[in-house]
Amino acid sequence: MSSQDRADGTTEHLATRVVLSFPADIGEHGPSRIRSDYYRKYLTKVHDAAAEGDEWDEFTDVGCCGSRMDVPLVVEAVEGGSRIDLDTEIEYTEREACGVNQGWSVQHDEPEALDD
Repeated sequence: MSSQDRADGTTEHLATRVVLSFPADIGEHGPSRIRSDYYRKYLTKVHDAAAEGDEWDEFTDVGCCGSRMDVPLVVEAVEGGSRIDLDTEIEYTEREACGVNQGWSVQHDEPEALDD
């Protein structure tokens, strides 16, 4: 298990696996966006640690014109330590819809979101 010494003298161990849940209403293309390698790298740059129950208010692009979609992620499980980096495996699971604005839905062929 990899570890890192902290300034306060304690040791923070590397998480080997983190499970994040996303809401069911992030659209047809949302899951592929957040599962991409670039998004995993982004998460490990903006979060240096994870604990079960943490809520991360994130966003992702929707593929066109700088439009974005807010994605509330919840840390469902952490294995190993709490520190995360590029060596941490990130898995996803779907949870109940929560009224996410999917962004510019025309780009994603999701006309039902335009009716909301």
